[in-house]
Amino acid sequence: MSGHYEAPIREPLIIGHKTYHDITEDIARPVEERAGKLWWVSFWIALALFIYGFGCIAYTIGTGIGAWGLNRTNNWGWDITNFVWWVGIGHAGTLISAVLLLFRQRWRMSVNRSAEAMTIFAVVQAAIFPVIHMGRVWVGYWVFPLPNQFGSLWTNFNSPLLWDVFAISTYFSVSTVFWFMGLIPDFAMIRDRAKTPWTKRIYTFLAFGWGGKAKHWQRFEELSLVLAGLATPLVFSVHTTVSFDFATSVIKGWHSTIYPPYFVAGAVFSGFAMVQTLLLVARKVAHLEDYITMYHIEIMNIVIIVTGGMVTVAYGTEYFIAWYSGSRFEDFTYLSPGAATGPYWWAFWALIICNLVVPALFWFKKVRTNIMATFIIALIINIGMWFERFDIIVINIARDYLPSSWTMFKPSIIDVGVFLGTIGFFGVLFLLYARTFPVIAQAELKTILKISGETYKAKEEEDEHH
Repeated sequence: MSGHYEAPIREPLIIGHKTYHDITEDIARPVEERAGKLWWVSFWIALALFIYGFGCIAYTIGTGIGAWGLNRTNNWGWDITNFVWWVGIGHAGTLISAVLLLFRQRWRMSVNRSAEAMTIFAVVQAAIFPVIHMGRVWVGYWVFPLPNQFGSLWTNFNSPLLWDVFAISTYFSVSTVFWFMGLIPDFAMIRDRAKTPWTKRIYTFLAFGWGGKAKHWQRFEELSLVLAGLATPLVFSVHTTVSFDFATSVIKGWHSTIYPPYFVAGAVFSGFAMVQTLLLVARKVAHLEDYITMYHIEIMNIVIIVTGGMVTVAYGTEYFIAWYSGSRFEDFTYLSPGAATGPYWWAFWALIICNLVVPALFWFKKVRTNIMATFIIALIINIGMWFERFDIIVINIARDYLPSSWTMFKPSIIDVGVFLGTIGFFGVLFLLYARTFPVIAQAELKTILKISGETYKAKEEEDEHH
């Protein structure tokens, strides 16, 4: 690492003339100090939403999914919309951690920890919906290929819904191991700074005997590369598998070969927008402006531009095929002239405005380097990607091949409550994580201080001039 030469024209990744000790102090401060008022306000709001959502889930289990707004045509509604949305949000963490690690992108070091945590917490939320969608959650273990009380009755491996179980459980387990392993050096740092015996015991257990020896670092780096190599295919496979829920059917608007790459691009698009949203808040609340710099924010906005362009191409393709086919059935898919002017016109135009029009503002450097504009646009993208999933599911099956089965979907209060509950649960998990775990990989940051720190970059430029 120390022998690596980096062109002095690149912007520093660490600003503020930091030393190694400064990095340790700044990263440990949010964990060691008392939480501020803003944290507590956010936590109680998130906890209230979580409790309300938990009550709605309990009511659903006790009453049945008839409490939702489903009907004879739209038996996939709000719940599967939210499932796909949450899985998409969890996509950016693995991309930032694994793919960018393999490509040796150093800017990832300030953002990968929070992105990985976001991935795990988002997948937890996503897993809630298929479970309660079963109706009888107490027999949920039937989805696993285990011997059961019915003897030779096994799971249906031809079902894309079963593929979801394997894909998401694999994604969750690999992401969790990757995230936890990266935290071990930071746990050791908190352990060595602990002021109470109880804190020291907890972080000693979590640090797994880390001593910072050369052998420890060698194993750490080797295992990081192995896990990154395993996790990289998951970036493509997980949301491809989710897209198969739709693409392997014969329902109009779903039976499409463009879905796998389109879903992957859309997942990264929404995932990076959520990472931006969370990082901008964490950056301000935890005073990490010197580590999550404008350069990091701009780079992530550029990724949003690229993946947003892929999604735009997919939208255009879907809309063109619906129009060019001349089929009356295709004229009411989620991207078609019929959708733009039909009863769900508001959802169609919400998708277009939030995912195509607003993100295009990132093409202007003044916008993508503006903190408030980035935060607002990232929120709008997340809303737009939710509408995309809503449109794919609800609009495509609102009008079947038989006019007698045409129905409109309206979510119930319980539907909305469950979704708000998952947002609250996600917020509770992320806020607790930010208070107990270092939100930036300080050990990794220290490896690039002498090539990417502001002080050292300035010295390099002086040497170049002389």
